[in-house]
Amino acid sequence: MRNLSLSNRPRTQREISRCARNHEIARAHASRIIVLRETHETPETVAQRLERAGGINRFGEANYRAVWGWNRLAWIGGKFEERDPATGSLLREVIELRQEPKYPAVNRWHIERWVPPETYGSPRAWYAQTIERENCISIPALGPYPSHGEYEHCLTLEGPRAEFVQLTPTVAERIARAIEFSRAHSRSSSRRSLYDREGREERTYENWAYDVLDDSVPAFHKQPFVTVL
Repeated sequence: MRNLSLSNRPRTQREISRCARNHEIARAHASRIIVLRETHETPETVAQRLERAGGINRFGEANYRAVWGWNRLAWIGGKFEERDPATGSLLREVIELRQEPKYPAVNRWHIERWVPPETYGSPRAWYAQTIERENCISIPALGPYPSHGEYEHCLTLEGPRAEFVQLTPTVAERIARAIEFSRAHSRSSSRRSLYDREGREERTYENWAYDVLDDSVPAFHKQPFVTVL
């Protein structure tokens, strides 16, 4: 009975303040938005079919790969703001390198193709073009130089209305083969176009040269035509 009477006694001002503070903390936590990242590893069968379709690079890695959007992180450097999730007020500013999702479509599969490091120029040129300064601090905006090359985006796997499409080994292989066919066809078309253009330029020059010779120099320099046997 004594315990029950204690539970009904009036609360002190300190206890009321403590309860109010706890209530505010609980409400702040309840209003906080928690972002859950749905991650997926690439199925082994998909990786095998992509390697079969596109081969491997100089480092023994597949030329093509499939990655889930949330799993695909890329380096980004600069000034970042950290805010209170409950109030949105600015807590601090941080200048650093961090990894963030590379693609806006984080809940989709993406097909990437490996690009050799020389595509990005030399390390010196890379840093000269990507270094940014914040508060007298130099930081590479795109991260370290890709000395082993980098995988670049080819295609986001989704339907015509941006609906989700499941990744399967057959779909992945067909995409990689279609890209390879397109690249080979583009190269051969470009080469043929170049040869055709050079041929046209050569013929144009020859016709122009013959016209000039005909206009400026009479045939055989006005000498009689003599057949030599």
